[in-house]
Amino acid sequence: MTSTSLAAPAGAAPAAPPRSGPLARLWRGRAEDARWVRPAFLGLLAVTTALYLWNLSASGYANSFYSAAVQAGGESWKAFFFGSLDAANAITVDKPPAALWPMALSVRLFGLGSWQILVPEVLMGVATVAVLYAAVRRRFGAGAGLVAGVVLALTPVAALMFRFNNPDALLALLMTVAVYCVLRALEEDRGAAKWLVWAGVAFGFAFLAKTLQAFLILPPLALVYGVCAPGGIGRRIGRLALAGLAMLVSAGWWVALVELWPASSRPYVGGSQNNSFLELTFGYNGLGRINGDETGSVGGGGGGGMGGGRWGETGIVRMFNDSVGGQISWLLPAALILLVAGLVVTRRAPRTDTARAAFLVWGGSLLITLAVFSFMAGIFHEYYTVALAPYLAALVGMGAAVLWEERTRLPASAALAVTVAVTAWWGWTLLGRTPDWLPWLRWTVLVAGAVAALGLLCAGRVDRRLGLAAAGLGLAAGLAGPFAYTLATVDAGHQGSIVTAGPAGGAMGGRGPGGGGMRMFGGEGFPGGGQMPGGPGGQGGQMPGGQGGQLPGGQMPGGQGAQGGGQLPDGQGRLPGGTPPQGMARGEGFGGGGGGMGGLLNGASVGTEAKSALLKDADAYTWVAATVGAQNAAGYQLVTEKPVMAIGGFNGSDPSPTLAQFKQYVADGKIHYFIGGAEGGGTGEGGGGRMGGGGGLGGNSEISTWVAETFEKVTVGNATFYDLTAAQ
Repeated sequence: MTSTSLAAPAGAAPAAPPRSGPLARLWRGRAEDARWVRPAFLGLLAVTTALYLWNLSASGYANSFYSAAVQAGGESWKAFFFGSLDAANAITVDKPPAALWPMALSVRLFGLGSWQILVPEVLMGVATVAVLYAAVRRRFGAGAGLVAGVVLALTPVAALMFRFNNPDALLALLMTVAVYCVLRALEEDRGAAKWLVWAGVAFGFAFLAKTLQAFLILPPLALVYGVCAPGGIGRRIGRLALAGLAMLVSAGWWVALVELWPASSRPYVGGSQNNSFLELTFGYNGLGRINGDETGSVGGGGGGGMGGGRWGETGIVRMFNDSVGGQISWLLPAALILLVAGLVVTRRAPRTDTARAAFLVWGGSLLITLAVFSFMAGIFHEYYTVALAPYLAALVGMGAAVLWEERTRLPASAALAVTVAVTAWWGWTLLGRTPDWLPWLRWTVLVAGAVAALGLLCAGRVDRRLGLAAAGLGLAAGLAGPFAYTLATVDAGHQGSIVTAGPAGGAMGGRGPGGGGMRMFGGEGFPGGGQMPGGPGGQGGQMPGGQGGQLPGGQMPGGQGAQGGGQLPDGQGRLPGGTPPQGMARGEGFGGGGGGMGGLLNGASVGTEAKSALLKDADAYTWVAATVGAQNAAGYQLVTEKPVMAIGGFNGSDPSPTLAQFKQYVADGKIHYFIGGAEGGGTGEGGGGRMGGGGGLGGNSEISTWVAETFEKVTVGNATFYDLTAAQ
C-alpha cells in the first residue's frame, strides 16, 4: 500500500448540500462524510453514557477514601486545593488532588451523594471514547474510529473505572488527550508547537492526578515526534523543549505551592513519612511502585523469588493471568498482532508518514505501559490496567482498517483471519475461567470466531459483502466476552479500595457482595496455602501457616472467624501483601459487616447511635472524632458530613499526628471522640497496632494506647468510643 491510501476517511461520500441550523450541522457532521458517520458517532456516545450510568448509585460512595476527600473539598476551598481528607485539613490523600477537583465541584454545586460523585467519572469515560474516536478517525477513517471507541467502551476494566472515583479515570482521559495532541502535531509543521504545548499541559495535569504514572508514555511519544515529525531536527527538538516547559509549569505550580507553604498551616502530606510531596512522589508513589520498596505501604514489596512478589507473580504473562486477564486482555493479543501488521504495511512509507507514526505512538504507549505493569514489584491492582485500554482500542481500530484495505492480498487477509481466530480462542479461554457463568457463550464465541476467520481468509478476498459479513461476525465474536463482562460489571455496585470487573464468582470474585471463591496474591492464593472463600472466617481455605481458615496465630481483622487469636503474618496487623478481592474489601471476607478489613479497605458501617453521638454539639469541635486509618474515618465523615481526623492516613502508618500533637488537640478541646472500634469490623480496644485500625505504627499506636489508658471507653452501637472531652 502507499502512504496516501489511508488518507481518505472510510465511507466517504460526495459532499452534500449544507443544512442550516446548529442542530442540523451537529447531526450531519462534516459535509464530506457519509451520512451515517456523525449519527453513528453520536449514537456511540449516547449508548456509552447510558451504559455507564446504568445502576450507578449501587456503588454508593464507591471508594470512601476519596469520597471523604471530595466531601471535604465541597466544604472547604483549602481542603479542595490540597486534597485533604477532612475539611479541618488534618491530612491529605496519598495522591495529588486533580482527580478530586471535578467531583468536589459537583458536590459543591449539587450536594453530597453517590451520583454527584460518580457522574463526573462517567463523563470522563464518555469524553475518553470521544477523543479516542477523533484521534483514530483523522487518519484511518470513521469506521476505524468507531471500532476503537466500541472496544474502549466495552473493555470491562474501563466500564469499572469510569464508574468509580479513583484517579484512574482522569488519568486515562488525559493520556488519551495527550496522544491526540501529539498526533495532531505530527500532521503539520506550522501548527505543531501549539499541539505539543497542549500535550504538555495534559501530561502536567495527569501528573496532578496520579503522579509519575502520567509520564510512562512520555519516552515513546517524544521519540516518535523527534524522528517522524516534519521540519528540521533543530525545530523538532525546540518544540519538544517547549512542550516540556508547558508540562513543567502545568504540574509544577501546585507542587511548588505545596512545598513552599509553611507545614504548620497546611495539612500533612498523606502517604509520606516526612510531610513532603516530593518524597511521596519519588518514594511511595514512584520508585517504590517499581522496586517494591514502599515505606508506609500496606505490604508492598518485591521478592518472593521466581518472579513472584507480594502483589502477585510478575512477568510477561501477568496481564493474562487469572486475576488480570478478564479485566483487560480480551483483545490484547489482537492489538499486538495488529500493531505488527500495521508497521509491516507502512514499512516503506516516508519518514513523516502519519499512519506509521500513529502505530508507533499508540503501540509504544501500549508496550511501555504493559512492560511496567508486568514487571513492577510494588503495589499493583487489577484496575490499574484501565491505562492500557485506550492504546489497545486504538490499535485494534487502526490495524483492522489497514488490513481491510489490503484484504485482497493473501498476507493481509491471513493476518485478519489469524487475529480473529486468536481473539476468539483467547475469549474462549477467559470465559472458561468462569465455567458456571453463561457457559453457552464460551462455545458461541469460539465457533463464531472460527467461521469469521475462514470467511475473511477465503470469501473476504473476492466478495466485499461477504467480507463485511465475516468481519462483522469476527468483531462480534471478539467483543462478546468483554461485553458480557461489562454488563455484569455495570449491573453490580463496587465499593472499597480494591475492585475488579466482571461477574461474581470469577477469578477475583469481580464485584460486590458475595463474591466468593476469590483468590489473593495475584490469583495464587495465600503464599503457603490455597484459596480464601468470600465468607466470614475463611472457612475451608488455608492461610499461611494456618489450618482451615486460621491465621498464623492471629485474630481475623474484624476480631472474628479465626481460631487462636493474634495478628496477621507480618506481626503488625497489616496485610501481608497481595490483592484482596472486592468482597473482602466490602467486609465479607474478614469478619463481615461493612467495616471491611477493619476499615483498611473500606469505610466503616455507621449506625444511628454513632451518628447521633457524633452530631451532638458537633459545631463546637474542629473534629467530631479521630480514628486510626483513613477508611475508618471516611465512613463516619460521610455519614455526618463533619470532619473526622484520620490518624496515620490511609494505612494508619503515616507519622501524623504525633502523640504530642494529638495530646495538644485534646487539651485544646478540638476533638470530641476517639473511635477505637469500627462498626461491623472493629479496631479492637484502642485499635493500636491491629489490623482494624489500618495498622497503627509508631506514634499512631502510642496514641491508641494513651487514649485507652487515659479515657473511659463507651460502646456506641457496635463501636468503641472514648470521650476526649471528659474529665481525666
